[in-house]
Amino acid sequence: MGDITQLIVRARAGERGAFDQLFQQLYPDLRRIAHVRLSRHVRDTLMDTTVLVHECYMKFVQAQRLTVEDRVHFLSYAATAMRSIIVDVARAARAERRGGDAAHVTLNTEHADSLAQGEDQIVDIDEALKELAKLDERLVRVVEMRYFAGMTDAEIGAALGVTDRTVRRDWEKARLLLAHALKS
Repeated sequence: MGDITQLIVRARAGERGAFDQLFQQLYPDLRRIAHVRLSRHVRDTLMDTTVLVHECYMKFVQAQRLTVEDRVHFLSYAATAMRSIIVDVARAARAERRGGDAAHVTLNTEHADSLAQGEDQIVDIDEALKELAKLDERLVRVVEMRYFAGMTDAEIGAALGVTDRTVRRDWEKARLLLAHALKS
């Protein structure tokens, strides 16, 4: 059993020191995930990579129990937590602003870095993902891990217990369903 897995086992048993060590060892990975996600946004927001990672840490602490099995599951859960944090910040900004032009929507990760996404788009995507979850929860997990966390097909497959090919099919299916939902 690797160091990370041992720390996860100890953290699941309620050992706070193990959780802190786990978070510290995975901090570079968490910063990478946060950076990938935030690089798709205009940089004039109050959220930056460090803030997002620290908010993620607080979300883990508030949960008061760790239910992940290994490193990939931990990072997958962190990606979900980061999505939740980003959506909350976007909703708050949207509530303050109340209006504005609709931004261009893309779910193509190859071009997403070059397009600015506003708070409206984040909230719209979140709402579309909630609708998609009613059809297929795994598709939502694939989107979260790939789009929000920048994980590879292999990492996603390992986290979900499916093949890379299944991940690619799920990604294409999710993109089509979300594109349709976002046009409506």
